Amino acid sequence: MNDDLILLGHGSGGVLSHKLLSDLIIPALSGTPLSGQDDAAVLNIDAGRIAFTTDSYVVDPIFFPGGNIGSLAVNGTVNDLAMVGATPLYVSCGLIIEEGFSRKELSAIVTSMRQAADLAGVRIVTGDTKVVPRGKADRIFINTAGIGAFVTGQPLSGANAKLGDKVIVSGTIGDHGIAVMAAREGLSLATEIQSDCAALNGLVNEMLAMAGDSLRVLRDPTRGGVATTIKEIAVQSAVTITLDEAALPVDPAVRGVCSILGLDPLYVANEGKLLAVVAPAAAEALLERMRQHPLGKNSAIIGEVATAGVGKVQMKTAVGGVRSVEMLAGEQLPRIC
Repeated sequence: MNDDLILLGHGSGGVLSHKLLSDLIIPALSGTPLSGQDDAAVLNIDAGRIAFTTDSYVVDPIFFPGGNIGSLAVNGTVNDLAMVGATPLYVSCGLIIEEGFSRKELSAIVTSMRQAADLAGVRIVTGDTKVVPRGKADRIFINTAGIGAFVTGQPLSGANAKLGDKVIVSGTIGDHGIAVMAAREGLSLATEIQSDCAALNGLVNEMLAMAGDSLRVLRDPTRGGVATTIKEIAVQSAVTITLDEAALPVDPAVRGVCSILGLDPLYVANEGKLLAVVAPAAAEALLERMRQHPLGKNSAIIGEVATAGVGKVQMKTAVGGVRSVEMLAGEQLPRIC
């Protein structure tokens, strides 16, 4: 028996399953209630209202510049909770592993999950592991779910944008999607593009403390990129949002790859950026506060709510024209999260 690889028996629920949990997975997540191995975690949540979310991660490759599927899974769930204004507290971890997967890589992935959880201030409190036969999955898939609490304030919603509000993005767009694509295709670049994969709850806490009720909407522009997310907000709020192409922050290396491959960075995924819709009187002060945070240093005002009652997005182009911005049709870059 090859001790370096995951076998079907590791998902059987028997001796090998228990050894995998006790030798590899639980030590990587040690110090959490997961070590109790009861059928469910018992949690203390001091809140009258909670947020609850789930997501699945199938990124290819599973290791990419700036992160891996484990850190991506934790950060993604933390960000989903933070975008509604909740304080992320607890995360679950479901692993679906293909027979023959490397134990060394599995160890690196669960270790990164613990590190990401520690950085975000959340705990991984429950989980599940399944092993499927060779060819029935692609190495490893992860499902995470998360619970957050509303300590103060009301949940944020994409339906809150109002006429005159400003739209802020917290940094350069398209970094994650291009980093994953470049790693997948083995592109040789003069400058390695790093994924922006990160937990945004710390930045959000500072934004909420600064802007309060003036902060109308928060969303993280993951699949479908900034364009699709802005369109979703416009439809939810029944407004028209105008973007300024010249104001969009795009890393030169990302812009170069997009130009070569015919991709629009407006539609490329991000995993460590947020969009904020904020009342105009609070926008400049909030922008300055965001720029003082490591994850918001390249923040920029990229547009405004121009008209009430429509549900459209238009963009002033760099050459002086105006074009309509629609949701992403199809899959521009598959398996980027």
